[in-house]
Amino acid sequence: MREPSTASLANAIRFLAIDAIVRAGEGHQGVPLGMAEIATALYTRHLKFDASDPLWPDRDRVVLSNGHGSMLLYALLHLTGYAQMPIEQVRTFRDFGSHCEGHPEFDPSSGIEVTTGPLGQGIANAFGMAVAEAYLNARFGNGLVDHFTYAFVGDGCLQEGIGQEMISLAGHLRLGKLVLLWDDNRITDDGSTALSISEDVAARFRVAGWHVVEVDGHDLEAVSQALAAARADPRPSMLACRTVIARGLARLQGQRGGHSAQLFPDDAKAAREALDWRHAPFEIPAPVLDAWRAAGARGAGDRAAWGRRLDALPAAQRAEFDRVLEGRLPEGWREVLLDVKHKAVESGDAPGGILISAAINDRLTDILPERMVGCADLEAPTSHKRRLQAFTADDRAGAYVHCGVREHLMGAMANGMAAHGGVIPLAVTYLSFSDYERPAMRMAALMGLPVKFVFSHDSIGIGKNGPTHQPVEILASLRAMPNMLVLRPADAVEAAECWEIALEHRSGPVTLVFARQSLPLVRRVHTADNLARRGAYVLADAQGKARQVTLLATGSEVNIALAARDSLQADGVPTAVVSMPCCERFDEQDAAYRAAVLPPGGVRVAVEAAVRFGWDRYLGERGGFIGMRGFGASGPADVLYEHFGITSGAVAAEAKRLLHGD
Repeated sequence: MREPSTASLANAIRFLAIDAIVRAGEGHQGVPLGMAEIATALYTRHLKFDASDPLWPDRDRVVLSNGHGSMLLYALLHLTGYAQMPIEQVRTFRDFGSHCEGHPEFDPSSGIEVTTGPLGQGIANAFGMAVAEAYLNARFGNGLVDHFTYAFVGDGCLQEGIGQEMISLAGHLRLGKLVLLWDDNRITDDGSTALSISEDVAARFRVAGWHVVEVDGHDLEAVSQALAAARADPRPSMLACRTVIARGLARLQGQRGGHSAQLFPDDAKAAREALDWRHAPFEIPAPVLDAWRAAGARGAGDRAAWGRRLDALPAAQRAEFDRVLEGRLPEGWREVLLDVKHKAVESGDAPGGILISAAINDRLTDILPERMVGCADLEAPTSHKRRLQAFTADDRAGAYVHCGVREHLMGAMANGMAAHGGVIPLAVTYLSFSDYERPAMRMAALMGLPVKFVFSHDSIGIGKNGPTHQPVEILASLRAMPNMLVLRPADAVEAAECWEIALEHRSGPVTLVFARQSLPLVRRVHTADNLARRGAYVLADAQGKARQVTLLATGSEVNIALAARDSLQADGVPTAVVSMPCCERFDEQDAAYRAAVLPPGGVRVAVEAAVRFGWDRYLGERGGFIGMRGFGASGPADVLYEHFGITSGAVAAEAKRLLHGD
């Protein structure tokens, strides 16, 4: 039997996409129809993968950064034989419960490496995967870690600011195993790209040190040759593939409507006639499907050889490789944090909050070599480098990535690292700059990736830098994000406990928020128990009669609450202080525990150098709040706390006012 033509292989992608979109009544046909030859060249000739083992650690990664074109990926996964992508799933494109969702949703076991849709996130995730691969390659060698990361890319990904951040840093780091396949169709949802850009896009890559090939995206042989050249070049590569959007749909190809205009059965019929595709909807002829399935099995030999190399490792090296790739923490890591707690109580020191975190991070260097830190040009004030070496174009063994002033890329890079596996990524910057990386933080929460976002300069306590750097509203906004743990420790003991929570949390990201200013101890007696793990706990109970007032606080304001308690107790008002480093964890506790920490009745006053939003659910019927009502100001921290009324006297006065019903 004659081998099917390359055109028929590409058209199999086109018609699965057309049929699924017609059935769904909506979708984005421009990408799968325009990139069919590009994808065919990659998957049938160059990609190292085995569809029977989607989680093979040394597989090449593929990211569909232009995620609206999701049927391109779903068609490829079905055609190459991924078990979770049978034709029944393709038929249910965009239906509730289908693996073929409107945009790809993180599911590596189905072949979907990351969630994409917000343009630009995918290429930055791919960058993070390439960094993770390079770091693990330096540690474990070519025999175990030697793979490429590819990304399908649209015009929108390169128009987003994060795209330029990625282009710049990837070129600087010379990530030669990163390859972008640009769908250069010169059409966006609004129409021609000439409406909004006029620069030479390929030149942006060239000046950043990339290997660039401009090629006809519908010439499969030319694309394949360009891919071979990219794999041989030591620089990151961008293949500028000139394409026609929605190719094969006479009514829409090359036009604005090719992006996502509704398709009708008549469009599918016309395309079948134009491309001589004589098969019913969702039907792939056996020779074509067999050729695609052979492509999906082509990497089985590579995978088997890799497995033999893995089995031949000395037992200790094999165990360490397995541990790191599986994301298991090593024995003894908790003991490091227990020692931090014990020494903090012994010394009684009160360093700045972010410096406490930096010291903890440094203590973990030897026991957690898989931990990688990215920082946005704030090495000195955040101090999370210390003994770590820089990850550079010449030294891939370094675990500290100097991201420059590129917070958005840093966050998305960390997501890519976490999705790749084998590293524990930290992204470090000031809390006020979290807005620059918020889209990536949201994607981490959406995917359930165990990224650690570490922030300094968390309040008006930073002082004279002024309101631009005083994030009064950001704690509330991050706490509102689903599946995001927000931890704000009060001292070195709580900091160690919060780090423990962060490291053991695997089902989503964690935000660790630290003050710049000194954090005196609030926990002066050592205990092995992690009191912060339940989100909130009674730090100081009421003395004398039954509790009348409960003061709630986080971070640097816990000391203010303790001082207010002393004042109230001296006035005969039995008062307890509740430290609440993590609202989300407290909300997860059973009703009995929550009632023990916050018993019904009585007066409750919360104090936090931030806005009130989110606190009322803890304040009960007689509750008050001491904090910020607007933006901050420039001045010494102590002056600002006094100016904005965030003092122990104000807390005590509010408690008395509520207690007496004034």
